[in-house]
Amino acid sequence: MASLVGAEDESALEEAQLVSRIAGGDLGEPMQELYRRYAGKLYWFGLHLLGNAGLADELVQECFLRLWRTAGRFDTSRGTVSAYMFVIGRSIATDLHRRPSSRPLLPVDDAQVPPQPDSTDRIVESLLVRDALNSLTPAHREVLMLCHAEGLTQSQIALRLGLPLGTIKTRMYHGLRALKAALAQRGFND
Repeated sequence: MASLVGAEDESALEEAQLVSRIAGGDLGEPMQELYRRYAGKLYWFGLHLLGNAGLADELVQECFLRLWRTAGRFDTSRGTVSAYMFVIGRSIATDLHRRPSSRPLLPVDDAQVPPQPDSTDRIVESLLVRDALNSLTPAHREVLMLCHAEGLTQSQIALRLGLPLGTIKTRMYHGLRALKAALAQRGFND
């Protein structure tokens, strides 16, 4: 029994030294060794607490990330590395459980989803808009297309066309009014 306790103390001391090396910036071998020792245990711990394999994987990753970030705060007088890892794991599990994206999605009834226009409706609408745009004067059509198709601001349109900003604003205003009237003539009031 004494040899078992001595082995546990030796292992705890060795793990504390690994954490101390991580705190000192050595992430390679110390992190690999602690991962080898604790990843499986933390995974099962996370699976038990969260009931989801993906979240358990995330818990393991977050535990080692937090270990890396907080290794300098580990104090052997307050407990073992094992206890430290599982306290971190419990904290992460709580965070993951509270996160809205970790909760299963509820089924959505068809009544909750607004009807979507089918592709035929969209094609007809785009043809109506194109026809209405083509009925505008070239000056009005040009500023509207630059604004909506290319996403340019009125100032950018003025620079591109070499026109005063006031002219672009006037053309935009009258162009939109003419487009609205042309669409209404075609029965498109949306």
